[in-house]
Amino acid sequence: MRLMFLGDVVGRSGRQALVTHLPRLIERFRTDFVVVNGENAAGGFGITEEIAEEFLDAGADCITTGNHVWDQREALVFIAREPRMIRPINFPPGTPGAGATMLTARNGARVFVANVMGRVFMDALDDPVRPLEAALDYHRLGSEVDAAIVDVHCEATSEKQIFGHMLDGRVSLVTGTHTHVPTADHRVLPGGTAFITDAGMCGAFDGVIGMDKEEPGRRYIERTPGQRMTPATGAATVCGVAVDTDDRTGLANWIAPIRVGGDLEPAVPTRWETA
Repeated sequence: MRLMFLGDVVGRSGRQALVTHLPRLIERFRTDFVVVNGENAAGGFGITEEIAEEFLDAGADCITTGNHVWDQREALVFIAREPRMIRPINFPPGTPGAGATMLTARNGARVFVANVMGRVFMDALDDPVRPLEAALDYHRLGSEVDAAIVDVHCEATSEKQIFGHMLDGRVSLVTGTHTHVPTADHRVLPGGTAFITDAGMCGAFDGVIGMDKEEPGRRYIERTPGQRMTPATGAATVCGVAVDTDDRTGLANWIAPIRVGGDLEPAVPTRWETA
């Protein structure tokens, strides 16, 4: 099975890059299922229903989020009626939306997707481990589901890696999000789970983690509040990973980086073209 995960979409540049490149990537590599983190898509803060529909129309099968999920207040309403968009599973009981979902891939396979938010250097939420464990108990890889993807939205790289090792052999992919910079540690862990500490972002890298560089730089130097930060403009890079899984077990055969457009060195999963 061919899975694709694309990192945090930031602002207009990121949105334009995603809707331009995603349909081409799906067609070129015959991708079965695509997850996109959309929590920074609306001006760098949150996501609107219109933008979510735009991503789904472009080929995304599921949209994950994170600490900015409610920055656009309309998300509190439309997330309840859109099963293809989820928020972190460790929000308190009664929070709108769901933290995990099971969806059908293009090839008819059953795909489980979960979203958790970390505890280190992040806004305090409930325990991320227990609700995730409960969801996985009902969606066992290789029996109840054919593939399983977990988006770990964390500030600390160590916390993301803890989740990778904890879930090794139980899901197809554990990918970190939130820090917006693609890491070079993509690999298949000993138990067969594909892992990367951070998938990166879909946004303009001529900035500070996707935001225009002037205001973050001024705040850092002057240590005073100022204008609202705005997304960087210019050419954006679509960043993420491609994962090939075993159809019998749902575990990963290999993982490869994706970087298309913008300023970063290109990378695509050419092994799919020769398969």
